[in-house]
Formats: sequence, structure tokens, C-alpha cells
Amino acid sequence: MKKVAIGIDIGGTNTVLGLVDQEGHVLTRHAIPTETHPDYKIYMNLLTGAIRNLIDTGGKNLEIAGIGVGAPNGNYYNGTIEFAPNLKFKGIVPVVDVLKESFDYPFIILTNDANAAAIGEMIYGGAKGMRDFIMITLGTGVGSGIVVNGEMVYGHDGFAGEIGHTIVDPNGRDCGCGRQGCLETYTSAPGIKRTVFELLSQMIEPSILREVSYEKLSAKMIDEAARKGDVIALEAFEYTGEILGLKLADAVAHTSPEAIFLFGGLAQAGELIFEPTRRYMEEMMLNIYKNKVKLLPSELPPGDAAILGASALVWKEMG
Repeated sequence: MKKVAIGIDIGGTNTVLGLVDQEGHVLTRHAIPTETHPDYKIYMNLLTGAIRNLIDTGGKNLEIAGIGVGAPNGNYYNGTIEFAPNLKFKGIVPVVDVLKESFDYPFIILTNDANAAAIGEMIYGGAKGMRDFIMITLGTGVGSGIVVNGEMVYGHDGFAGEIGHTIVDPNGRDCGCGRQGCLETYTSAPGIKRTVFELLSQMIEPSILREVSYEKLSAKMIDEAARKGDVIALEAFEYTGEILGLKLADAVAHTSPEAIFLFGGLAQAGELIFEPTRRYMEEMMLNIYKNKVKLLPSELPPGDAAILGASALVWKEMG
């Protein structure tokens, strides 16, 4: 009987889930809203119902090895979501305990979404065979998953690897975490928007971005403008790459990875973000690391990456 894993990605707006085989094929997928359920008990009832529906529609004649869950502020050790700023339900949510009450699978695992992406890259993507690498997710926030000697780094409390909340400038931009100047405020999708508006106020060059309100501006629009040669958009990517390159050079000093993978919406800009990031990273790295660390795009398909990453937790746990 074919083995599959259930992969679940809990996002701020929606939760996506699917049945995934060991080769990384998503056999069936489903989605439920996350943001409309501020009471986690109601949400968890909805989620367990969605899992049952997924099994009923696509899981017949399949052996389900377990459930993997990726979530913001997911704690691998406790199986809980803890004080996630981008989710409506607050406090500590005992996701794994609730799922274990309804499902008797050998593996039910939760970790944060960036760690899930890193494990997905290791099982299905470009990090196959690598034992030391870092995954950086550039989306609404900036997440990271750090793999050392083939194992995810969780730290003593389950929360290791928050590169997005290392400080670029202690007097810099306000961050959702309550501090100032975090990397996330500069190199996330909202971060590059903030950069564009700063540049629009500082530079006098013409730009199609001058006609767009802050609410309507998106990272995709900045990408499209840069491809047309827009000076402000190109400068925004240069600045973003400089800051990201600086912090990646620091990250290299901690774990000496074989590669760093960029994943998420901003990484879709391709060389617009990769070229300046690579250039500044090499410039600011300690000599002993220069020209040794590859900066690579994730090989996970964008549409299924979240489900794949979550499902990969099960295969990783099985060894």
C-alpha cells in the first residue's frame, strides 16, 4: 500500500492541506480560512473536519504515515503555536495535542513554517544530500530554517533560527515583534515597499511608482517596474540586497553552510534580488568563507511548497 503524509500549512489568511507521497507529489489538496476563526477551538474543529474530508476524498487505499504541520511561531518540542503575531488566535495553541485526540497516526509533528520549508528543501528540493544549509523565506515576514550536520537546529526551547529578527539598525524601522530595526522590516515584501517610499522622498528621478499609493503598492509591482528599468525600483532592490547580504554574511559565520536558499514572494524577483545579495554577502564575509557558499533559489514549486514542507516533517521523523 502506498505511503502518504498529510501536510498542513497554517497561514494568517488560509490553511492549506494535502496528501503527499514520498516523491513529493501532492495527490489531493484542500484549504480552509484561518483568519475568520479567532477562537482556536472552533478553528481546530474545522481543521480536524478538513483532514477527515481530505482522507475520505483522496486517502482511500493509501497508508497515512502521519501529519506534519508548519505554522508561524510553531514550537517543535511542545507541538504548540505560541503567541503568533500574524494569527487571529492568541496565546498558546496546543495543535498537536488536539490532533492526537482525533487521529491515531505514529507521527504528528509541528514546527514553524520556515523550518518546514527547510526540511521540504532537504527532502524534495535543491538541498537533497546537503548536511549544512540555511533556508531564508522572504514573504510577509522573514523566516529562516538552519540545518547543521543534517539536523534542524531548534535550540533548547524550540525557537532557534530567527534570522529575520536579528537587528540591522537598533534605531531603525518599527517591527511587529515590538523592537526596532529587524531584518524583516527591510527585506520582507512590506519591507521593500517601505524602502520604495523612503527612496521616493529622497530621490527626484521619475518613476512609475510615484503614481501608486502605499496601500496598492506590492512587491510584484516593484519587480515589474525594475524589469522596465525604473530607477527607484532598481535602487530598492540594490538596498534590500545590501542589507540581506550583510545579515547572510553574519549567518555564514555561525554555521558555515554549503548553501543558502531564498524562498518566497520576494525571491521570485530572481537576479534582481539575488545579484546584489550575492555581491554584498561576498564583500562582507570573512575571508575564510569567501566563494564557498552558494546562494540558490528554492527548488520547491511555489504553489505546493507549503504543503510539501509540512509533509516532509513526517518523512524526516521516520528517518
